[in-house]
Amino acid sequence: MPSALDTNMRFKFSILALLLEVIIIVLFGIFVEYDNSDASQTLYPLFQDVHVMIFVGFGFLMTFLKKYGFSSVGINMLIAAFGLQWGTLMQGFWHMKGGKIHVDVKSMINADFSTATALISFGAVLGKTSPVQMLILTILEITIFACNEHLVTEILQATDVGASMTIHAFGAYFGLAVTLVLYRPGLKNKHENEESTYHSDLFAMIGTLFLWLFWPSFNSAIASETIYQIKAIVNTYYSLAACTVVTFALSSLVDQRGKFSMVLIQNATLAGGVAVGTCADLSIHPFAAMCIGSIAGIISVLGFHFLTPLLESKLNIQDTCGVHNLHGLPGILGGIAGIVVTAVKEEVRQGVHFTPGMQAAALGSSIGIALAGGALTGGILKLPFLGQASDQNCFDDSVYWEVPEEGKPHEIHSNNYDEHSRFEATM
Repeated sequence: MPSALDTNMRFKFSILALLLEVIIIVLFGIFVEYDNSDASQTLYPLFQDVHVMIFVGFGFLMTFLKKYGFSSVGINMLIAAFGLQWGTLMQGFWHMKGGKIHVDVKSMINADFSTATALISFGAVLGKTSPVQMLILTILEITIFACNEHLVTEILQATDVGASMTIHAFGAYFGLAVTLVLYRPGLKNKHENEESTYHSDLFAMIGTLFLWLFWPSFNSAIASETIYQIKAIVNTYYSLAACTVVTFALSSLVDQRGKFSMVLIQNATLAGGVAVGTCADLSIHPFAAMCIGSIAGIISVLGFHFLTPLLESKLNIQDTCGVHNLHGLPGILGGIAGIVVTAVKEEVRQGVHFTPGMQAAALGSSIGIALAGGALTGGILKLPFLGQASDQNCFDDSVYWEVPEEGKPHEIHSNNYDEHSRFEATM
């Protein structure tokens, strides 16, 4: 029977993290150079906004669990810092010039984007994985993401300026596939730590507000020209606003007592930014963006209220943060919106004609590759020596963090791998 030392990260995490960083530094030394013809200095304010979203927005959004705040913000920072380096290489290998990867502000934005996929998947498995597992997930997911992104943008030549398909839908379904493979029967009955407190929900709302405020920058950062950037900013701005009002309305409507749900306000208010992403820089007019945002809010609220419990009880998909409702379903909606817009109106960017067929292929490839890649990654993460906690110790910072005395909920239980222990105890 494995002992409590199975979650000891002292050597396995430290050696893996240092080894990976050394490998990345060597690869940077061989392949990466400055882009001396860099004309992307004007993008730096947008880069700052995206950077804040990645490190502050995503990090704090996941602090809603009452005893998992350190891991939510801390592991988020680890994934993002490691992922942006790996993403620079994985995306850069597809765009090498003279055998070198040239970096500038735009490539930094794209590197941040690549980490977003891993952070979205992190939300699906939040509280149930070890830091070692998350490093491995980040490596594999960003590698697969870079391949799919190249397929969508270069081969299929589809438009996805705000990455509804390539980041949001991809990250969500990758994470759902991972959490399905890592299914824990012992968590079928809700874990005592899988809930929020007044203050943890307030911290999570900080993440929501940062994401909400900066989402127009996220959707416009890599638009090809200034005029398209402005369109993306305006469309995202109004889509988010409409989505928020609809979310508040439906949050009250679906509750028997007519009260607002903090879970819905933290998440579904952001669905408008996700859903408008694919066609954000297209000529859809602000009213259409508001319609997309409103539909996204409805889908997200109904997903949280009805679909998430169904997925958990029927399909064994334990989606901790509800990424399916914030990123998955609105990401699909964004892909569908892109298909409709390109079918109704001819759109051309840099000599490329966007067609509904290619948009549909891009959506299908993003979801298909994400599910296959997530299932493969989940299989690798099931290896028993990667430091995962027992069911009883899930959603608890003190397994992997030094926690102040007043914050220590209880002594860590011996880490056993009897996944049925909690389930059987309730029978």
